[in-house]
Amino acid sequence: MNNQPIIAVTCLSFEARVAAGPGISVLCGTAQRYVDKLESAVRAGGSGIISIGIAGGLAPGLAPGDWVIASGVVTNGVRIPTDNRWSQRLLTALPGAAYADISGVDAPIVDREDKRALHQSTGTVAVDMESHIAARIAAAHGVPFAACRVIIDPAERTLPPAALVGMRADGTPDVVAVVRSLIRQPRQVFALLRVVADARAARTALFQGRQRLGVGLSFPGLNEMRLEPSL
Repeated sequence: MNNQPIIAVTCLSFEARVAAGPGISVLCGTAQRYVDKLESAVRAGGSGIISIGIAGGLAPGLAPGDWVIASGVVTNGVRIPTDNRWSQRLLTALPGAAYADISGVDAPIVDREDKRALHQSTGTVAVDMESHIAARIAAAHGVPFAACRVIIDPAERTLPPAALVGMRADGTPDVVAVVRSLIRQPRQVFALLRVVADARAARTALFQGRQRLGVGLSFPGLNEMRLEPSL
C-alpha cells in the first residue's frame, strides 16, 4: 500500500493553502527556489507531482476563473505529456475545464502581443512559471505528472507594472511594492483594479474547484492508497 505524498507545486501562498490536504506535500514560491526540494521529495518516494494554481490566458475565449487541464507542457520547443489517467480524473471532477497543452516559461508573459505570439507559435492555451519545471522533474524520475490551472488574466489583457511586483519570492503578497509602483505610475490604477477583479474570479474558481478535486487532488488509485496528513 502506497502512502507516499502527492507533491503539489504552487507559486502563491493562497494557492498553497488551496492545494493543502491529507496526503499532499505542498511546495510554494518561485519555482527556482524549490527545485532541490522537489527533487528530494520525488527521490523520497512521492507518488506524483501536480502543478496547481493560476495561469495567464493565451487562447482567445478563456476568461478569468476558467479551468485548464494540461494535456502536455511545452517549454523551449519540447513537449512533456501529462499523465493521461490523472488528467482524465481531473476532467471528470472539473467537467467544464479546457483540455489542451499549456506553456511553461521562466519569465512572466504580460503583454497581449507576446501572449498572442506564444499561442500562435506553440498552440498552447495558458502559461505559467512552474509547470515546466515540475514536468521535467516528474519525467526524469518517471512519476505521474498533472497540471490544472485557473485563468487569471485573459489573452487580450496586458498586465500593469504593479501587478508584477506584488509577490515576494516565497509567494506572499508584497503590498509595499505595489504601492510604490502606483506612486511612480498612478495612471495604472484602473488597470490594476481590473486585475484585482480578475484575481477575485480566479481565486473563487480555484477554491470551488479544489473541493471538487477531493482528497488527493484526484490522483488515480486512491482506493489503494492510505493518505496520511503530511507535515
